[in-house]
Amino acid sequence: MPISEFLAGVRAKVGNDLLILPSATACVFDDQGRMLVALHKEQGDVWAPPGGIIEPDESPDDAVVREVREEIGLDIRVRGLIGAYGGPLYRASYANGDQVSFVMSVYGCVVAGGALSPDGIEIDEARWLSEPETVGLPMPAWAPAIILEGFAWWRASRDTRSPAA
Repeated sequence: MPISEFLAGVRAKVGNDLLILPSATACVFDDQGRMLVALHKEQGDVWAPPGGIIEPDESPDDAVVREVREEIGLDIRVRGLIGAYGGPLYRASYANGDQVSFVMSVYGCVVAGGALSPDGIEIDEARWLSEPETVGLPMPAWAPAIILEGFAWWRASRDTRSPAA
């Protein structure tokens, strides 16, 4: 779903003016330690971890689970909060003129089920990539830092997790 009913209603009142939007992003890892990255159509064909805005009365961790299911077709399990981010790198302009500044909750996640199936609306393609494979991909300004921190979180979580976890 490209724009929620809630956000469409807000946009009807404020037009393309800058909005500060809470969002949730998933750094999803497979058993080989590769991260899921998606080709985002609405942001100009750039690669980034999947995610989206948090709807009214929705928790950030529920939002990230919903967004990945809607956009990618995977059910995920949230393993931990990587961090919260905002600032100039997290601003975006969309083709329709909408201006946004995201405040992003980023979560470390693993796959719990489903099948990799990009929706073709917001996401054209999704890939599992190692950290070196992400270098050089066209990305929004915020994505490289999030990807680096995501991989650091994954390495740290593997070091402290018991074999049964």
